[in-house]
Parts: sequence; C-alpha cells; structure tokens
Amino acid sequence: MVDYITSVYEKVVEKNPAQKEFHQAVKEVLESLRPAIEKHPEFKQHKILERIVEPERQVIFRVPWVDDKGEIQVNRGMRIQFNSAIGPYKGGIRFHPTVYEGIIKFLGFEQIFKNALTGLPMGGGKGGADFDPKGKSETEIMRFCQAFMLELFRHVGPDTDVPAGDIGVGTREIGYMFGVYKKLKNEFTGVLTGKGLEWGGSLVRTEATGYGVTYFASEMLKVKKMDFKGKIVMISGSGNVAQYTIQKVTQLGGKVVSASDSDGTVYDPDGIDAKKLDYLLELKNVKHGRIKEYADHFGGNVQYLPNQRPWRIGTHVDVAMPCATQNELDIEDARALVKNGVKVVCEGANMPTTLDATEYLIKNGVAFGPGKAANAGGVATSGLEMSQNSQRLSWTREEVEAKLRDIMVNIHKTTYETASKYGSPGNYVVGANIAGFLKVAKAMVAQGVV
Repeated sequence: MVDYITSVYEKVVEKNPAQKEFHQAVKEVLESLRPAIEKHPEFKQHKILERIVEPERQVIFRVPWVDDKGEIQVNRGMRIQFNSAIGPYKGGIRFHPTVYEGIIKFLGFEQIFKNALTGLPMGGGKGGADFDPKGKSETEIMRFCQAFMLELFRHVGPDTDVPAGDIGVGTREIGYMFGVYKKLKNEFTGVLTGKGLEWGGSLVRTEATGYGVTYFASEMLKVKKMDFKGKIVMISGSGNVAQYTIQKVTQLGGKVVSASDSDGTVYDPDGIDAKKLDYLLELKNVKHGRIKEYADHFGGNVQYLPNQRPWRIGTHVDVAMPCATQNELDIEDARALVKNGVKVVCEGANMPTTLDATEYLIKNGVAFGPGKAANAGGVATSGLEMSQNSQRLSWTREEVEAKLRDIMVNIHKTTYETASKYGSPGNYVVGANIAGFLKVAKAMVAQGVV
C-alpha cells in the first residue's frame, strides 16, 4: 500500500508531467516532512500537503515585442503565485531560454519555505520568460521588459505580489518594468524589489545573497568549532551571488580558489583576492566577458578548465559553495569533494545539488546547507526593501547589513534546532523544510479552506 507522503508526490507527478525540476523539489521537501506529519496529524486532516503543492494561481501569457530589425518576436511569460498564507507573494523574475513551467514551479515552491524561514511576512511565488537577454541591445531589453509588464501589472502589487530579480533580471530590467507599472497604475509603490538606490532600492541588496550564504556557512563552521580563516573554499559561478560570496569569504579570511561560467572553470590556487575580484567584477558586470579571460589576464598558476565545474579539481577543499544554477553538483562531484576533504557544502544557488549528491554528502558527515535556508539573504533583504518602501525610509548600509546578518544567524539557529527536535540532528535539509513548513501550515489551518 502506498503511504500518504508517496501518494501526494505521485499525484504531483501525474498532474505536472515532464516538470522534473518541480518533481525534484517536491520530493525533497515531502520526504523530509515525514516526522512533522506524524507529530501533527491535523495537517493531514486539513489536507495541507495536497494544498501546498498546488499553486494558488498560475498566469501564462504571450509577450510580443519588436526587435531592432523591426521584426516581431514572441516569447512566453509567466507568474506562478504559490502560497500567500503568511504574506504577499514574493519571488524573482527569471529571463532565460530554459524557463518553462517546471522551473518556475520549482523555484516558487522553494520560495514558500525560504521566505517563511526569514521571519518576514512574505508568501512564495516566482515568474519569468523564455527570453534570452544575451546578445540583445539595450533598447531590445527595454522593449521586452515593457511588453512583459504590460501583462504582469494586472497580477502584482505591493500588497499582492512583489517580484524581484533573478537570472537575467538585474537593476536595469527591474527599472524598465517599474517604469511601465508606474505609468499604467499612476502610482509610486514598492511593487518590485531590487530597485536602483535613487528610486526606492535598498543598500546591500546587490550583495545580499552572497553575503547571506557566507554568514550561514560561517554559522555551520562554528558548529564544527571552526571559522573561515585559512580555509580553502571552492565557489561555482561568477555572477552576482558568486561575486559577493567571494568578497565576503575573503573578508572573513577564507581563500577562494575557483569561479566558473557556462563555458568552464578557473582554478586559482593563490586565491581570488580583492584585486582579482575587482577584475572579475568588471569582466562580468561591465564587459560581459567569459571566465577564460580571467585566466588569460592573470596567467601564472591560474588554470582554465573548459567545460568543467570546480568540484572535481583534484585538490584539498574545506568548503564548497555552489552559486551558479540548479543541479550543477551531481553524485560524482559529491564523491570527489568528500575524497578531497570537504567539511561544509553551502548552497548559494537554488537547488544546485542533485538529490543523490545531497544524500551522499550528508551520509558522509558533510554539513550540508540547503539553498532555501542558506541563500535566503537575497529575499530577506528584498523584504527589508519592502519595509523601507512602506515606511518611506532609507536605512544605512550598516543598518541593513546588521539586519541581514541577524536574519541569517536566526535562520541557522531555527534550522539547526528544528532538525534536532524532529529526530535528525545536524541535518539542515530536514530542519529547513520542517521549520518553513510549520509556519506556513499553521497559517493555512488558521485561515480555513481557501
């Protein structure tokens, strides 16, 4: 006989065929919720699992726009509003050719629990389009963003749904979307986060996810009576999250020896110090170049490894922080990391580790920080931006960073203590999923069948 958790999961697969990322995210959460469902039978009675895996609303729409050659292009846009039990929907917008319902659903589902862990009143949602910003001119990106918001504006608002940026969507794109929203609604509200500092944005928002994951990893190391000083750290990615993870790890005394992009990895055994990071920031944020150029520029001991991720570099590593994209760290990568002495794996990206790799790392005594807890610093600071917008205030850099650090320390504490309470001491995956779930589930019960 199929048990309750398995039956809920099988129904998700049946109703959402070919959406493997969503299936993966749901399976990981449901399996870790077993002890919570046993301890709280009222959640089964109220069909909380069946309700929480089903989005409250899904909006899919066409986005027609005109390119620089005068040709009409058509993309698909979407917004999936998953759960609003504890606050307005909150989650990023992703522009990438791989965007489809399965990825947006997985991201939105994860966002429910991530947002709950921050302690801020934010529900879970996500959106995006299969638009590729690479190779597009400034005016093409502006026209696409405007066309996208021409539909999205009907479904968002400061007390309804507050999107932010994600892959392919930064301050520039948020600005173009905000401008159209403001014109259509004839109001200046905090409908989007990740805005420019001159028009309602928050200090530290750019650095928030990278700083936050580093603070979380620092707390994980403290449990092991360690800190970042002198530790060898491998980081994947070279975008926003990776950049500021490198910066904060270096400030805390760690030596970051890798960075990557979709073409390959650079391995720098001397460490990516502040001067080298400045070059990387300009390379990626201004020149929009490839990571290989880092190796070409610095030469010496720097190696470029085409079509490779950092994890199988045959050298000692203390901390691994995947900060690129989903499922970038597989079982073979996990085996290599364990063999090379890794003590902590902390996710900066969303679900960058496959399920079998996660299980292998945990079974081999590696402290594993799942993204929904470890990379919540970005959405936490988005929540702080919402608070500043609502109060018509701007906090100082020191105020925002102190609040961010406190939030990440509290997420670690809650996650760690919940794991122990529910019979899985040291298992951050179980702790994060159950802690986030309990907050949302209790709110859903209190609000009735809606």
